[in-house]
Amino acid sequence: MKFVDEVKVYVKAGDGGRGCVSFRREKFIPLGGPNGGDGGDGGSVIFVADEALTTLLDLRYRQHLRAGDGEPGRGKNMHGKNGADMLVRVPVGTLIYDYDSGELIADLATANEPLTLLAGGMGGRGNARFCTSTNRAPRHAQPGIPAEERWLRLELKLLADVGLVGLPNAGKSTLISAISAARPKIADYPFTTLVPNLGVVRYGIDGSFVVADIPGLIEGASEGHGLGTRFLRHVERTDLLLHLVDFSGMQPDDPYTQFDMINRELTQHNPEIAAKTQFVVLTKIDVTEAANEAEAAMRYFSDRGYRVFAISAVTGVGTAELVRAVGAELVRLRRPATDDSDDGLA
Repeated sequence: MKFVDEVKVYVKAGDGGRGCVSFRREKFIPLGGPNGGDGGDGGSVIFVADEALTTLLDLRYRQHLRAGDGEPGRGKNMHGKNGADMLVRVPVGTLIYDYDSGELIADLATANEPLTLLAGGMGGRGNARFCTSTNRAPRHAQPGIPAEERWLRLELKLLADVGLVGLPNAGKSTLISAISAARPKIADYPFTTLVPNLGVVRYGIDGSFVVADIPGLIEGASEGHGLGTRFLRHVERTDLLLHLVDFSGMQPDDPYTQFDMINRELTQHNPEIAAKTQFVVLTKIDVTEAANEAEAAMRYFSDRGYRVFAISAVTGVGTAELVRAVGAELVRLRRPATDDSDDGLA
């Protein structure tokens, strides 16, 4: 399935139906009086987050979303039928912006909570509503109220607990495939990953967390270089970052310098991302060059205050320890600030 995380759509609620001007005319019933019914209300545009969806692809090809108009009223005091609501299902984590002003309208971060974005117009009242003691035969009715319409920009930010960041070809896709059921494309060239991947990682008896693997970052990513800001948004909601560093010699530049460069790009894109807790993960230690550098690298990053793990996603070395540590850290990060109890996890 093609991954689409941003679309532009036009939405319009249904207009209210017009009221009816009608008089009762039956044999042997003189002065029957007005009996024009009210128009029906227009349908509303309702958004709801659906856990079964992972992309905005459906809306890429269906950009005009209209609710049903209310039907006009009829004689014999018959109320017009209400217009049908337009129910728009989007992935959990979708942000809704006004296209013209850029204002954030809603953040659909919770599944199955309907949001009425545009309410339908009210139906007009028929002439039966205007009958009074001094006006026994009103010959006017109300038109239906037009409904609101607007252009929206929908932006998807994946909901994940852990985000994987690092240079292209640092081993992110290999790691997520080793610890979860996700099966991203893996190859020995940069930018193998072109779209974010999500994987559910299970640990212990009933523990689990969701990992997001985003395409590799390069210098200038916060300004749009490489795949740029297009996918950086997908780690904004995470609680923990795993920063993968490759010492196997497959990267053209110094890994320590590249580590700092990526953190600068995260800060420039959104300082809140760089402020998140980071674990440093030394990858590919099954390769001789990475194994030889692992001890010095672990000491270097530890001295800078990071928790460091050395793994090989191919052979499985160190991955179980990493998963347990991530699970325990997520429990700690989500514990209320007033709770000083020991969770018993290490």
